[in-house]
Amino acid sequence: MSMKLKPLGDRLVVEPSKQEETTASGLVLPETAKEKPQQGTVLAVGPGRRDDDGDRIEMDVAVGDVVLYAKYAGTEIKIDGEKLLILKESDILAIVEQ
Repeated sequence: MSMKLKPLGDRLVVEPSKQEETTASGLVLPETAKEKPQQGTVLAVGPGRRDDDGDRIEMDVAVGDVVLYAKYAGTEIKIDGEKLLILKESDILAIVEQ
């Protein structure tokens, strides 16, 4: 990725996992028939939100974490032909441990 993104506050940049292009029986799926991915890898993390006293609250996720997120969460952007999502930390449902 040639453009560097630095999310603000409690936002993070996620690269959605690649979707299956074909079914188990070999049928090629068109873009409109594919499920929207709900898993991806965190590429960048903001510094965290501030509480009522102005103190910074650290993020629970880190760069490189594989996360599950809400199906229609975040804002989709395209950089160098690659789809990325900018999400709030509250849209993250879980961190996938391997």
